[in-house]
Amino acid sequence: MTQQDPQYVPQPAMGPGPVGQVRSTGMAILLVIVTLGIYSLVWYYKTHEELKNHTGQGIGGVVALLLGLFVGIAMPFLTAHEVGKMYERAGREAPVSAITGLWVLIPILGSIIWFVKTNGAINSYWESLGAS
Repeated sequence: MTQQDPQYVPQPAMGPGPVGQVRSTGMAILLVIVTLGIYSLVWYYKTHEELKNHTGQGIGGVVALLLGLFVGIAMPFLTAHEVGKMYERAGREAPVSAITGLWVLIPILGSIIWFVKTNGAINSYWESLGAS
């Protein structure tokens, strides 16, 4: 169908959706500690919901929350993978990938390193699109 065809209906351009929120890495770590880990579920929900809203792909917030509750060990791998894919879709080099999730296998310190890398990558991406 061409633009000259009377039945032609223009399709909306597929592009990035809304920009997500920049979240302070230090504050998020503090909230995870203060809430005894509950904030990590909130972070997974919000982050994956924003990723899906922005790219139109991914698991979204509800699925991320359920996975975080029932198979939490998978979330660092899945989250870093989705962040890396978001970078690749934008034509950028991915600073994190599913492999980044391996950091969580080192007790406590590894989880902090994973979070700093992953949240930092998300924040950098959002900031590059104008988020503050």
